[in-house]
Amino acid sequence: MIFSTINEEIEKIYHILLEFFGHQGWWPAETSYEVVVGAILTQNTSWRNVKKAIKNLKENNLLDLKKIAETDIDFLAELIKPSGFYRQKAIRLKNISLVILKDFGNIENMRNMDTEKVMEYLLSLNGVGCETAESILLYALDKPVFVVDSYTIRIFGRMGLPEKREDIKKNVMNIFKDVNDLKEFHALLVELGKNYCKKIPVCNECPLNEYCRYYRGENE
Repeated sequence: MIFSTINEEIEKIYHILLEFFGHQGWWPAETSYEVVVGAILTQNTSWRNVKKAIKNLKENNLLDLKKIAETDIDFLAELIKPSGFYRQKAIRLKNISLVILKDFGNIENMRNMDTEKVMEYLLSLNGVGCETAESILLYALDKPVFVVDSYTIRIFGRMGLPEKREDIKKNVMNIFKDVNDLKEFHALLVELGKNYCKKIPVCNECPLNEYCRYYRGENE
């Protein structure tokens, strides 16, 4: 199948994945701050491990900006141990919480800032890279920003689409303006990346193989 434009191909991918996987309802969090915590904890680990760490925080009534900011580092590190790199993440989580508390009072107050300014602010915080900042913007603050992660880069590359981070963001955000669509598309790509478009791909069962240049190349 040859598409006339990149936009047409990306839209087709979205609709195929939505039909195949269904609505994802991602990010699973009760509060905006929980999204921030999850975005930090999920660095270099699976969501399964993050869930265990968040469960520990909830059981100790600590899933709160002010409480994390005031919590002892060693105790915090022990609670988030399932997420891996727990000492480093505890320091990052506490520092980020302290700074946001000082500058904004709470996460909700960050919603009033211009998207680009919030992005710059988040990237200035130690331990926050592009993917983490994008996740916070989209899922915690409902800002129209697309999250570009390793799954997305891999999938776009194999599909033969532009795979540089900024190109992916530009192309996707040219098509999808609604925050819910941006959330859905990111979640669907993650689901595809986890289950089919892995490092060693499961091409024969992939819902996109009919349109995938990588798959067609394997079978020429």
